[in-house]
Amino acid sequence: MNPIHADLQIDADWLLRVRPQAPLRCHSVVVTDGLIVDVLPTVEAAARYAPRRRADMTGHIVLPGLVNAHSHAAMTLMRGMADDLALQDWLQGHIWPREATHVSDAFVFDGSLLAAAEMIRGGITACCDMYFFPDATARALRQSGMRVQLGLPVLEFPSAWAPDADGYLERGLAVRDRLRDDPLISFSLAPHAPYTVGDAAFARIVTYAEELGLAIHTHLHETTDEIRDGIAAHGSRPLTRLNELGALGPAFVAIHAVHCSDEDLDLLAGHACHVVHCPGSNLKLGSGIAPVSAMLACGVNVALGTDGAASNNRLDLFEEMRTAALLAKGMAHDPTALPARQAVEMATLGGAKALGLDAIIGSLETGKSADIIAVALTSPELSPIFDPYSHLVYAAGRADVSHAWVAGDCILDNRQPTQCDLPAILRLAQYWQEKLK
Repeated sequence: MNPIHADLQIDADWLLRVRPQAPLRCHSVVVTDGLIVDVLPTVEAAARYAPRRRADMTGHIVLPGLVNAHSHAAMTLMRGMADDLALQDWLQGHIWPREATHVSDAFVFDGSLLAAAEMIRGGITACCDMYFFPDATARALRQSGMRVQLGLPVLEFPSAWAPDADGYLERGLAVRDRLRDDPLISFSLAPHAPYTVGDAAFARIVTYAEELGLAIHTHLHETTDEIRDGIAAHGSRPLTRLNELGALGPAFVAIHAVHCSDEDLDLLAGHACHVVHCPGSNLKLGSGIAPVSAMLACGVNVALGTDGAASNNRLDLFEEMRTAALLAKGMAHDPTALPARQAVEMATLGGAKALGLDAIIGSLETGKSADIIAVALTSPELSPIFDPYSHLVYAAGRADVSHAWVAGDCILDNRQPTQCDLPAILRLAQYWQEKLK
C-alpha cells in the first residue's frame, strides 16, 4: 500500500491526549492542513504515512498546547511596578493612574508582543485576553503565532479606548466585525467586574451575548470587599445580581471566584457556568483561595489563568498547575484532592471549554487543530520518569518546553520563538520601562 502523504508527524516518547487521560508510549500525532488526522503507535505511523516534516520528540512529553483562560497581556509592561499591595490599593493607587496616562494602541501592541514571547516559551498556545485596544492585542498575538480569544472590555468609566459602556461595546463589536474571519481569533464580551459595570450596561451585554453567540467573561467574587460593597449597593451578592440580570448560563465565565458560598456554587453549577482559577495572582494580592475542590465536586468546569503579569508576575501555567494542585490538597487536608491529571486537564481542555473552543483545541483528537507542545525530559531534574502527568505538574517547568505548534505551524523550535523578534521586543520593553517609571 502506498504511504499516505501528510504535512507533519510528531513522534513522542510520551503522548498525553488529555481525553482520554491514559498516557501513551512511543506514539505519533499526524497532521495535515493544520488538523490532527491520526494518533497511532510510531512504528505504525512509519509504515502508513509519508510526512513532509517529521519532528522527533525522543525524550519528550507531547501534549495539547496550554490554554491561558485569563490574561491581560499588555500589562506585562507593568510587571513588578506595584507589588505587595492589596487589590484596590494596587488598582486605584498605581495601575489605573498609569493606564490613564500611558495606555494606547502602541502600549498594548508592544506589551502584548512581550507577553506572547513569554507565553509561547512557556507552552501557552492560546489565551483569552481582556484589555483596552483589543485589536492591538490581536495584531501582536497573531503576529507571534498564537491563538487568541479577545475579551472585548466594558467599563463605565472613560479610557483612551472608549468614553463609556456604550462606547466600549460599540468599539469592541466593531473589532469583532473586522477580525471575525481569522480562524485563530475568537471573541467574548468582557465586562470588567460587577463593581465597575452597572445594571443597564450588563443588561445590554446579556442581550448582545445572546444575539451574537458570545460568552461573558468577568472578574467576580475576587475579594471579600467586593462582596460586602456589592451587598451594600445592590442588596445582594454580585453573583446573585448577575443571575437576576440573566447573565448566567453555559457561556458565563467567572474569573477568580475566590469567595463562593454554597449558594454561589449551586448557581454556578446549576447554570453550567465556568470558573477561571488564578491561584498565583489571588495569593500574591492576598485575595484568598478559591474552593476549587468544591467547584469540581459539583460539576463546575474549572480552567486556569495567569491573570496579568502586573499582578502575578509570571505568565506561567506550569506554576499555576502546581500551585492549584498544592492549594487544593492543603485546603482539603487530602493528598488526593486535585491530582496531577486533573490539573493538566484544567490547563488544557478545561481552558478550551471555558473559551467555547473545546471542539477545536484542548486535547489531541482526530479532527482537532494541531495546537501541540513538547516538554523535554532530558535534564537530571526530570529523571527518572514514572508518570508524565506527575512530572508536568510537580517537577517540570516552563523552561522545559522545547517546541510548540499552532494549527500545525511551528511557533517554538528548540526554545526559540519562530515568529518573535526577541531582541526587538526587549528593546521595546526597555523603552516602556523608562516611560512608565
